Amino acid sequence: MVFQKNKAIRRGISFFLISLIGFASFVQSKPTLEQLKQQIELEFKKQPGRFAVAFKDLTNGRELLIREQEVFHAASTMKTPVMVEVYKQVAQKRFSLTDSVLIKNQFKSIADGSLYSLRPEDDSETKLYTEVGKKRTLYSLMYDMIIVSSNLATNLIIDLVDATKVTQTMRELGAKNSNVLRGVEDTKAFQKGLNNTVTAYDLMVLFEKIATGKAVSSQASEAMIKVLLDQHFSSVIPAKLPNDVKVAHKSGSFATVRHDSGIVYLPDGRKYVIVLLSKEMPDDAAATETLATVSGLIYQYVK
Repeated sequence: MVFQKNKAIRRGISFFLISLIGFASFVQSKPTLEQLKQQIELEFKKQPGRFAVAFKDLTNGRELLIREQEVFHAASTMKTPVMVEVYKQVAQKRFSLTDSVLIKNQFKSIADGSLYSLRPEDDSETKLYTEVGKKRTLYSLMYDMIIVSSNLATNLIIDLVDATKVTQTMRELGAKNSNVLRGVEDTKAFQKGLNNTVTAYDLMVLFEKIATGKAVSSQASEAMIKVLLDQHFSSVIPAKLPNDVKVAHKSGSFATVRHDSGIVYLPDGRKYVIVLLSKEMPDDAAATETLATVSGLIYQYVK
């Protein structure tokens, strides 16, 4: 009786250990990078339109790239390189972040030099329109350009820093195929195909420079990250991530375009860069959901 009881106990312990090992293996198992890529491609096939992804784990350097060199309308993702240019010119002593900037609502089209104005109903931030004729600090305008994607603030800053210099700085940082040509809502330029453009790869390069302290300087990079962490629009990269995961990012949308790009910070100190671009999307809500799902898949791979 005692022998049989001990034998049963031993069998129970063995079964428990085997189950524990199996559970541990299940918990620890995760897709390979190639399997992750296949999962993402399957998600994209569920929707019409075109997508691009650029992901880089800054801990081990692993990358996942899907149509990373395809050119997309930049929408508001171009505001990140504009911010980089602001910090670059501050470092060059051209001006200070505390300098006052006169708020106006007239800008020159790059198509023919004619004047155009922005409409508050087309902007994601409207308070600035009530302050035309007054002044704001450059930092305040830059902050609103990023966190609430103010188009009026963006155009005021581009007038100050010069769009061609933004593109030149992108080239110097290694972003070879993206262009910042103009401010926002320049309809005549848009009709002539004169648009700001990005690739997923170039945005990945840009955010990696910021994340590693190599955009202008370590101090400037840190300051830019603090601004990006205050982003108000969180429907894509952060949407399906845990609350203790922080994201410093800049989103963008325009007509059938929906983007997000930034740096993801895990609680244990690891971080990665992720860029998600889409175009020709007839359903913005579906595009947002798809991109958020892909962000979640990448997080599950990294964590």
